[in-house]
Amino acid sequence: MHNSIKILEQESEELSATLSRDVQYPPNCFQAMNGTFLQYESRSSLTASFPVSRETLNPMQKMQGGFIAAAFDNTFGPLSYLAARGLCVTLDLHTQFVRAIDVGDELTIVAKVASRGPNTMYLTGEARNKKGKLIAACSANILVVKP
Repeated sequence: MHNSIKILEQESEELSATLSRDVQYPPNCFQAMNGTFLQYESRSSLTASFPVSRETLNPMQKMQGGFIAAAFDNTFGPLSYLAARGLCVTLDLHTQFVRAIDVGDELTIVAKVASRGPNTMYLTGEARNKKGKLIAACSANILVVKP
């Protein structure tokens, strides 16, 4: 296992132990898309991959845009949770689609904390296929939930 993923797991366990709410990490929606964490830089970036399966295809047999946006949200969520050291919610999510991605390929999301304030964070991300081609870009404003 990559050392950065061990750090991710350790920070997740530590944070979950301090929260009063029952928090599942990674969330069901991440698991439903068969997501895998690949790399983590503490409180600043997270890389995850999602296989392009038949269940995610649109009528043109390409991954539907909603699933691409969900992959971003499923990466931004865990990153924001760890960066804020607490619970967060997505205020808005803006996705720009560049090209299609086919079944059997892998969608890799690199998410970064671009700006952090006391109550909000601004996250950015890029989605690429196995060949490294840009599939989509995304940004989100995240609200840190105060206890």
